[in-house]
Amino acid sequence: MNIDTVIDGVIKAEGGYVNDSRDAGGETNWGITIATARANGYAGAMRDLPRAKAVEIYRNRYVVAPGFDAVGKLSGPIAGELVDTGVNMGPTVAGRFLQRALNGLVDGASLVVDGEVGPRSIAALRSFLDRRGKEGETRLLALLNAQQGTRYLELAEGRTANRAFLFGWLARIMA
Repeated sequence: MNIDTVIDGVIKAEGGYVNDSRDAGGETNWGITIATARANGYAGAMRDLPRAKAVEIYRNRYVVAPGFDAVGKLSGPIAGELVDTGVNMGPTVAGRFLQRALNGLVDGASLVVDGEVGPRSIAALRSFLDRRGKEGETRLLALLNAQQGTRYLELAEGRTANRAFLFGWLARIMA
């Protein structure tokens, strides 16, 4: 997995500066919310957030911290999907999606669905990919996207303002 390519794809999907009053995340730039920027040491105006700082935040918070770099050693496409989902919904949500999918797909898997992608999750993924290969990877991606789509619909159902974003969010699972 090329982390830079994944991050570039996320930045392209997220776009530049946005301050949409309907968005619960508030101001964003490069897809980084103001709260995330502040939590990662950026104190300037969001409109001026350097792309390099966004890349640093993505790498640390959405690739390394949740363990998606370890996933990338086994499958670049799955890691890329988890990073994108993690940016959009939170890394813990993406990790839970993976764990739920593996529990359903791997005989004998009994992962705790806590969003922490650690050694047991990585071992289950390795076992699945060793057994099912490229076709398994494709089906796992489909299952991750199905969960993501369901979550988008739930977000739109739970908060009327989110309905304005549902159509665009679905583009993330169509790529």
